[in-house]
Amino acid sequence: MGLITYLKSLFILQLLMGFVFVVSGLIINFIQLCTCVLWPFNKQLYRRINCRLSYSLWSQLVMLLEWWSGTDCTLYTEQATVDKFGKEHAIIILNHNYEIDFLCGWTMCERYGILGSSKVLAKHELLKVPLIGWTWYFLEIVFCKRRWEEDRDTVFKGLDALKDYPEFMWFLLYCEGTRFTEKKHEISMQVAESKGLPRLKYHLLPRTKGFTTTLQCLKGTVSAVYDVTLNFKDQQTPTLLGIVQGKKYKADLKIKRFPVEEIPEDEKECASWLHKLYQEKDALQEHYHKEGSFPGPTIIPPRRLWTLLNFLFWATLLLSPLINFAYGVAVSGSPLLIIGFLLFLIGASIAIRRLIGVTEVNKTGSSYGNPEVKKQN
Repeated sequence: MGLITYLKSLFILQLLMGFVFVVSGLIINFIQLCTCVLWPFNKQLYRRINCRLSYSLWSQLVMLLEWWSGTDCTLYTEQATVDKFGKEHAIIILNHNYEIDFLCGWTMCERYGILGSSKVLAKHELLKVPLIGWTWYFLEIVFCKRRWEEDRDTVFKGLDALKDYPEFMWFLLYCEGTRFTEKKHEISMQVAESKGLPRLKYHLLPRTKGFTTTLQCLKGTVSAVYDVTLNFKDQQTPTLLGIVQGKKYKADLKIKRFPVEEIPEDEKECASWLHKLYQEKDALQEHYHKEGSFPGPTIIPPRRLWTLLNFLFWATLLLSPLINFAYGVAVSGSPLLIIGFLLFLIGASIAIRRLIGVTEVNKTGSSYGNPEVKKQN
């Protein structure tokens, strides 16, 4: 185990994995661009192809979590709930406390066969991020600027277009709107007090507009809302950089299924339902901090080989020519070629580090609490 841990810590191996992810992503994005010619003739075929293309990219990140770092994911839920995973359209409500919360969500999507078709209500800034934003664009992800006056038409149009999606999808919502920090929590609780709402200890006050709008637009398409509350054993603070470095974490996810028929249709009542749900999520987190686990039965879904095989395919395809090229540069003895190759490696490492930085709590660039931005719903 000591040798494996040492190998995982080697920067050169991490850089090679990053190279595979970036170059394969650019290839996938180019193929996605080419598939746009299908849209006017066969929209559903375009969608099915892009689900599989996006899977080929996202599953590389899931591979890092499952096979490289060996992170464990335990579900606290009923078997009857698990039996419906991947067999219905659903809205997922997930707390936004950790840098890798999205990755834990993705690994659940992968294990139940819906990673490629997973959706999210994403902030508009991510559209400009290479690989991530570009892949999401081809997947018809709904981007918003978090200013309702500007987002209204875009969100309604984007959600309405997903009603006839041919693959089962999970639509992820971070109802808190931004990742939890102590500063944001203090501001959020001031808003809660001004609205006469109970204080939350482990969450920000949820922004109800995104949830009520999504539920309204996808009515008749989604069958259920899954509430997912995530925490990590031993008060771990996981990071994507830690995953890349091979650090192992233990994730626990408490999942509860709500049939859409049980959720009020009236917008105000639906908003109240969401506030009550977050009070229950807060109580679950309090239980976890005291007991070290969530209540209820546990299920550990097995990881699948597909993520590992997909990464090995891309690694074999892309690393062989890279290694041959590097060898040619080394034996050439040309200072210009060697310096150029070293500059390439430095540029690649900086680019990969910037991609990782998109997930970091202290670099989210949120305007949460900015008085110039409209207050929460």
